[in-house]
Amino acid sequence: MSANAVAATLDFDPSHDQTRPVVRFLQGPHLLGQTPFVAGKTLVEHAIEAGVDIPTNCTSGTCGACMVTLMLGEVPLPDPLPPGLDDFLVEEG
Repeated sequence: MSANAVAATLDFDPSHDQTRPVVRFLQGPHLLGQTPFVAGKTLVEHAIEAGVDIPTNCTSGTCGACMVTLMLGEVPLPDPLPPGLDDFLVEEG
């Protein structure tokens, strides 16, 4: 599965506690998996928790292999951005 084929959303799921956000992984209109959001976990860790296989290599954000498209919600980003990200990629989702 290519990194471009997977998207992530961070929103609320009525089947969970209404105050707890959920991370969902989609491929087109198909839900690949979801897991409750846990502060401090990376999106890769959330994907593993949800049973979703996304490409990884360095697991630190340096190589960009794990990049997915954010469809909805927000992801806190470190300052400075890791070498695998730049401002253009962040703006593109």
